[in-house]
Amino acid sequence: MELRDFLDHVSRGAVIEGGSEAHKFMHGAAQEALRIVAELNSGYRTPDEVRALLARLTGKPVAESVVAFPPFYSEFGKNLTLGQDIFINLGCRFQDTGGITIGDGTLIGHGSTLTTLDHAIDPDRRADMVPAPVVIGRKVWLGAGVTVVPGVTIGDGAIVGAGAVVTKDVPANAIVAGVPAKLLRMTGFDASPD
Repeated sequence: MELRDFLDHVSRGAVIEGGSEAHKFMHGAAQEALRIVAELNSGYRTPDEVRALLARLTGKPVAESVVAFPPFYSEFGKNLTLGQDIFINLGCRFQDTGGITIGDGTLIGHGSTLTTLDHAIDPDRRADMVPAPVVIGRKVWLGAGVTVVPGVTIGDGAIVGAGAVVTKDVPANAIVAGVPAKLLRMTGFDASPD
């Protein structure tokens, strides 16, 4: 299996069956990601070095306006898409196998976790994984220690309070918080593209 085949597989939401060719590919690709992440987190890196390592991790160019403070963790890397003017604070964990897209101008608070894989409910199939992408819009602010579960979309301009667990889509320009995250109010601003 090639990377393109695997990415097509997960973009369809197809199950990654335990022990399958896709499962083996995923684990092999994880080894490369873990090597790059270890290099990223093994000592001081300049902002340019961090971006270069993120570009190696994702296999895509990373804008000069992207800032990430290590340590940063990703188990796959090749299904992570970063926009412009993004800030990722210390200690974030991105499980991007199922796909993570982060829009322009977004802030990710320290210790946040974005997940894109669920395991099968059937205990006899627990090694099977169901991918579902996380999409974070433009100008979103995730507070510290936010967890976003597979399949969630967070709309442009939304704010997610510290420690929230986001289990459902968040409307654009909404403020949510809690476990599970619930709508508190709207921001009163419109973060739609110009």
